[in-house]
Amino acid sequence: MDIQINVPNGKSGDWIVESFEISEEDAKFNNMRAMFSPGQRIVKPGIFKRLMRNSTVVMSNTPAEISDHLSFIYKAKKVKKILINGLGLGVALSEILKSDIVKSVTIIEKSKNVINLVSDTYKDNRINIINCDAFEFKPPKGKKYNVVWHDIWDYICKDNLKEMTKLHRKYGKRTDWQGSWCKELCKRY
Repeated sequence: MDIQINVPNGKSGDWIVESFEISEEDAKFNNMRAMFSPGQRIVKPGIFKRLMRNSTVVMSNTPAEISDHLSFIYKAKKVKKILINGLGLGVALSEILKSDIVKSVTIIEKSKNVINLVSDTYKDNRINIINCDAFEFKPPKGKKYNVVWHDIWDYICKDNLKEMTKLHRKYGKRTDWQGSWCKELCKRY
């Protein structure tokens, strides 16, 4: 799946949004290497966007990255109330907003700089962006979400599992379904 986003290139604090290109040659080289490296992602050529903190790529809208979010996207497009921990580039958000079923999307984003860079792209009265840490956010009393998605980690690693468990416990009684970015991959590591 391809998801095009209109987030402009820019910089705010340590955060940068920038366009980048994966050439045919780079894609072929990467994909050949991926055949021999378990966990290595297949990539396709094209022009994409990425969100970086300093020199660390936190996320992009490449098809490989989008595939990590598909289970969430498919579920979220069929429900009314969604909570997302982590705004990032808003890739999943942009796809979810295409559904008329969706009535509200609450986004918890820790970095004001990320909000500054990305939020103006998503002007929709169904969105409520809250500048807060996912672990400290306190949903309004009695508030329940149909779907909750946790996407706050920079890397896929087993160290994320402890935080994922903590978030799943926190929101367990407040949602019908929840998931975390690359949780199954983290378990394999």
